[in-house]
Amino acid sequence: MLHLPMPRTAASALGRPSPTRNHLTVEPSRRQLLVGLAATTAGAAVVAPLSPALAQLQIDITRANPQPMPIAVLDFVPQGNDGQRYGRDIAQVVAADLERSGLFRPIERGAWIQQPDAVGVQPRYSDWRAINAQALVTGGAGVQADGRLRVEFRLWDVFGEQSIEGQILAAHPSSWRRIAHKVSDLIWKRVTGEDGHFDTEIVFISESGPTNARRKRLAIMDQDGANLRFLLPQTRDIMLTPRFSPVTRDITYMSYFNNRPRVYITNLDTGQQELLGDFSGMSFAPRFSPDGNRVVMSLAEGGATTIYELDLRSRRRVQLTQGRNIDTSPSYAPDGRRIVFNSDRGGAPHLYVMGADGSNPTRISFGQGRYSTPVWSPRGDLIAFTVQRGGQFGVGVMRPDGTGERILSESFLDEGPTWSPNGRVIMFFRQSPSDGRGNQRSRLMQVNISGANLREVPTPEDASDPAWSPLIP
Repeated sequence: MLHLPMPRTAASALGRPSPTRNHLTVEPSRRQLLVGLAATTAGAAVVAPLSPALAQLQIDITRANPQPMPIAVLDFVPQGNDGQRYGRDIAQVVAADLERSGLFRPIERGAWIQQPDAVGVQPRYSDWRAINAQALVTGGAGVQADGRLRVEFRLWDVFGEQSIEGQILAAHPSSWRRIAHKVSDLIWKRVTGEDGHFDTEIVFISESGPTNARRKRLAIMDQDGANLRFLLPQTRDIMLTPRFSPVTRDITYMSYFNNRPRVYITNLDTGQQELLGDFSGMSFAPRFSPDGNRVVMSLAEGGATTIYELDLRSRRRVQLTQGRNIDTSPSYAPDGRRIVFNSDRGGAPHLYVMGADGSNPTRISFGQGRYSTPVWSPRGDLIAFTVQRGGQFGVGVMRPDGTGERILSESFLDEGPTWSPNGRVIMFFRQSPSDGRGNQRSRLMQVNISGANLREVPTPEDASDPAWSPLIP
């Protein structure tokens, strides 16, 4: 089996979640997720390699609005202690992941003809064709003698009458939700040919209290809203604009201490926190370079706002933009060779792309309105942004040369896009107008890059400034 590290908890500085709140807790000695092809061990399914020519079950993810694939996700049958409970819970999370993506339509259990415990070695394909299921997910789950939760699953092509994926996963039972997300990612990849985005986390700002006295706390949760916990819950400082490193379990964020902005780097696994610096003219936390060794940021000095690059090892700072402009919101391309940023150098805020050394800044946005918060897709093919026009704010995408601009969502205030690690989904926050008492609601939303499947991401309190993690290693 392939051994994958399972970082999931932070040291006490990050505020270890209480078990009474049903937060995910992984014992340090058990931080390991085991993934591998099903082996010929007792009770394990045997999955033979399949020729790509035989696998017909697929979704063309590049199409603008592909029809959701009907899929049945059966409860995983008991194969050890607590198997019934874990089996049903895992199947429900997998079905919810796939449905939320907009590419799959899970079939309700009331329509099933064959029940999970009757599937055995092979399903009755005719029963599933009768309810128009194109794909079928079966599996088993249970806690083994060594204390680990062992889960095996298989993905079946109903019309092709064959198994096209089968794997075994094992971890500490407290990590059952992560196992479920990993299963979802494996199904997604087998059907679309691309990496999934389910085994990920969202760090964001949780907001509570009246609008004129909001409490803003740094929070983190699974991408589906589960396992929420607050980072640094003991502080009363205002937290803003968290960002994930693309290669480590580090985040940056900005905190106002005595009304002065400070930027910190914190490791989510160890809880180690480091002050990056006091930056009085900063309005957003820095963004990491693709290799995680540098950050890029904008600082206001003497009436101008200028973009700088900071080496995290040497702390050497290099100025990248010049002049009396307001240059903000820099974001690296995934290859690290270019930076997109926002500037008013043309008279109004628009998007520009320059070399990572600050060379050859070139304007790429030419539409009506004011453009801001650009973020480069992890795939490198698109740049997401916020645009203000006609009294509303929207989130859109364009190619790095400025062509193909599309608005994906628009409302009173849609702002702050962040990319899923596979570059297929964008999350942002949506703020509603003030009610009669001056209060506003802020919530997280997500949308596919086609503009389809717009939906809310649940949080117990108001939420803003989301940042999507890479796939967890």
